[in-house]
Amino acid sequence: MAQSDMPTMRSRRLGGELRRLRLEAGLKVQDASEALECGQPKISQIENGKRGIRPLDLTTLFNLYGVEDERHRGNLRRLAKEIHKVDWWSGHGPLLYDGLKDYLTLEADSQAVRTFEPMLVPGLLQTEAYARQVFGVVPSAEKIETLVQTRMKRKELLDNADGFLLRAIIDAPALHRISGGPDVAREQLQHLLAESSRANVTIQVLPLDSVLPMEQYMSFAALSLMPEPPVEVVWLEHLTGGTLLEQHGDVQRYAKAWDELTAAALSPSASRRYIRDLIEESRP
Repeated sequence: MAQSDMPTMRSRRLGGELRRLRLEAGLKVQDASEALECGQPKISQIENGKRGIRPLDLTTLFNLYGVEDERHRGNLRRLAKEIHKVDWWSGHGPLLYDGLKDYLTLEADSQAVRTFEPMLVPGLLQTEAYARQVFGVVPSAEKIETLVQTRMKRKELLDNADGFLLRAIIDAPALHRISGGPDVAREQLQHLLAESSRANVTIQVLPLDSVLPMEQYMSFAALSLMPEPPVEVVWLEHLTGGTLLEQHGDVQRYAKAWDELTAAALSPSASRRYIRDLIEESRP
């Protein structure tokens, strides 16, 4: 990957971790540049995700920063290699906004995703007809088609039953206001029912009478990234893009919110019954 194509989500993650390790070791950028026998701008570019790092230089920094855990070293070496990875969505260029590309990278690098949606059916569980309704506000027909096909392609992650887990909590109103008419709604509900039978998919419905703090009624995705032990991050999507939370305190707050949402939601079996009842109610 050319340096001009950076930063990417993976290079930013690598750079951020190297910066954290340097600061934790009580060292300055100058200390790292002297160890690598390079200028300080190079260290800054690496830490900002604007350039990659050679394996030998990475090992030098590990030794300088006192990183002795071989598993941690291996995880960062793997990430350093993958910043050059060309993903299937890379060819869509400007038709996919940067925030979406960032999330697709995180999702593809995850072994588990926990998602809460108060307004919509989660993307990995959407039918094509439903996705077209969601993206109907996009003015460009070409962009709508790209977004829909991208969403359908993402669902291939669910076929990796041994390597990818999805847990979804859906607020009940989202299931009652599926736009596009009764046929689209019924197809989407039937699809949720079918997907819930996968061994690696768990769906829970948050009932209408649930009482939770207002700040918990915002969509979020908690992702367990693949290194062992997994790296936990949280993604918040908003109108102008997305925000990645990596700090332990932030991630723990959303982990607590997830536990509270899980406890308040219907069980997986009760959620299937709830969805079946909605399907029966929608029959002509």
